Amino acid sequence: MPGSTTIDETPVEEPIVRPKDSRPETREKADKRPQKKKAPRYAVIVQNDDHHTFPYVTAVLRKICGHPLPKAEELTMQIHVKGQALVWSGSLEVAELKRDQIRGFGPDVFASKTVTFPLGVRIEKLP
Repeated sequence: MPGSTTIDETPVEEPIVRPKDSRPETREKADKRPQKKKAPRYAVIVQNDDHHTFPYVTAVLRKICGHPLPKAEELTMQIHVKGQALVWSGSLEVAELKRDQIRGFGPDVFASKTVTFPLGVRIEKLP
């Protein structure tokens, strides 16, 4: 008899062993488990003004946000033309750090008259 063995000449059926998660009810329970929520993302947005120079804004974006020169120049132009640009996104804690670093970057010595007030920068929650 296939699928059976004998003990003392008495046939014994071998049990069918299935992995625990292959049963339909187990899969249904797994599907009903709450999904882990992703941490919300936040955007750091730099705003245009008539005082800070292109080289200063580009330097800020390179040093604080880690953008390569071409991307920093592209974002600087976007800030100038559109009035603002999203320059970094991620967790709230890091966004707050980036905002504070941008505000504290130091004076714009590239300007004809040194600009000592910070760039306009804000944080927004992303959808």
